[in-house]
Amino acid sequence: MARTRLAWWIKVSLIFLLGRAVSTAMLLVLASQQAENAWTGAQPSLWDFSSMWDGRWYNIIAEVGYPTQLPVTEDGHIAENAWAFMPVYPALVRGVMVITGLPWNIAAIIITVVCAYVATLVFYKLLTRFVPAQQALFAVLLFSVAPVSPLFQLAYAESMQLMLIVIALYLLVRRKYAWMIPVVLVLSVTRPGSLAIALTLVLHWIYRAVQKARFPLKEKVLVAAVALIAAFSGVVWLFIAGVVTGMPTAYLETELAWRSAYIGYQELVPFTPWIFAAQWWTTNFGYPEVAGYVLLAALVIGFVIFLFTPAMKRLGVDVRFWLISYALYLLAVFFPQSSTFRLLAPLFPALGAVAAPKSKVYRVTMTVLFIALQWGWLLICWRIDGYDWSPP
Repeated sequence: MARTRLAWWIKVSLIFLLGRAVSTAMLLVLASQQAENAWTGAQPSLWDFSSMWDGRWYNIIAEVGYPTQLPVTEDGHIAENAWAFMPVYPALVRGVMVITGLPWNIAAIIITVVCAYVATLVFYKLLTRFVPAQQALFAVLLFSVAPVSPLFQLAYAESMQLMLIVIALYLLVRRKYAWMIPVVLVLSVTRPGSLAIALTLVLHWIYRAVQKARFPLKEKVLVAAVALIAAFSGVVWLFIAGVVTGMPTAYLETELAWRSAYIGYQELVPFTPWIFAAQWWTTNFGYPEVAGYVLLAALVIGFVIFLFTPAMKRLGVDVRFWLISYALYLLAVFFPQSSTFRLLAPLFPALGAVAAPKSKVYRVTMTVLFIALQWGWLLICWRIDGYDWSPP
């Protein structure tokens, strides 16, 4: 009797379910130990425990929308508020709530899981354009048990963001440029990322233009148009926030409020936040300031070297263009703190290269390591232990 071979989507689905089972077990253990906090009572249900932190901001947006008047601190600065969170995810959850009658937390987590599942399927299809199926499946496993993979079942918009990013990349490598437009537009009001897509398209245009392979004028114009749309949509939320509140800098000042606890209120100067962070983290933990600069330089150099490894090259130029573009975006605007791990999630296509070694020992070790790091992330960033300075 011939052996029955499972379809690719069944294999990917089983891996995804395994990852969610691992995360669920961890969340249940921590929920059973969680003390009363600002979001929940003691020992909350899985649904309540999975919708804390920024999930409450999305809950507020779904229920009452955005403020037209920005809250102000005692010293006159813009305080943390809902404008830091974009509207597609809470609007979609609100629609599910209205249609089904489900409460916020259950509806939100359903949307999160569905988006994560779609992202996982498309991630596999993207990778199999470049690497063998077994390598792609191991990359999917690493994706499903990654240190921040609990986000795939928490009331956060990251699953939707990753889904839209991987769909955009899949369309890009297939040169379905026009189909990228609606994806990029939705991404621009889901989570930040459209500006990085715009830079990816610019790099893609330059690469194709200098190659000997044919790059028709029609495609040149189309790629340029999609890049412009991505660039414009990447700042459209800033304009919307400014128009609604009557304050042109509403979004930027709202975002800056989140890092004020570390370095106070400062204007955003591109590519300086990581330098400030190198100073802050080293001096506040008793290390010489130069150590932070050395570590930052090592991270940047290490990332560049990784991009040119044989395993990364096999993933194609467009995947590497995305990794470069998103890394530059983070370096330009983000102040590293406990949310850094979550904001690194869009670099997940690099897992295709991490999954390259075929050694069983390597693959088992990496899987166990990722699961252990997932537990560590939940302990450090998700569980609330009194006054918590490490939000996810």
